[in-house]
Amino acid sequence: MTGRIDARLEQLGIALPAAAAPAANYVPFVLTGTQLWVAGQITFWDGKLKYRGKVGRDLPLEDGVAAARVCGLNIIAQAKAALGDLDRVVRVVKLGGFVNALPDFTDHPKVINGASDLIVDVFGDAGRHARFAVGASGLPLDSAVEVDAVIEFS
Repeated sequence: MTGRIDARLEQLGIALPAAAAPAANYVPFVLTGTQLWVAGQITFWDGKLKYRGKVGRDLPLEDGVAAARVCGLNIIAQAKAALGDLDRVVRVVKLGGFVNALPDFTDHPKVINGASDLIVDVFGDAGRHARFAVGASGLPLDSAVEVDAVIEFS
């Protein structure tokens, strides 16, 4: 029997990627108390990096939004790996978004909306979260976007 969130993913036509292994000396998530902290997720999709370069120079805004959505999908995949059942998510508390961009780029919030919109689409009101969206002069492996999350669970 599938859970409510799995059914919602299916309804949205979303197949989650495999939860990515860490690329350095850290763990992909930490469970503490009733919080799940998901490490920064970049634009990996089933082992391959998508969306490389600086948004606004190498990639148009629309690709930046798509890159943030991939990061959001990776967050959900990590949450499923950590919790086993996405119905255990009580609330997505916070997303933190980094956009690989030049100093004069100012559409960071529009880019990170790719992850935020996905999270709300999947989790409904429980997906409404606090967040930040900032620019970075570079990200790991030249990923266009990186997003992390804090999630409350039962």
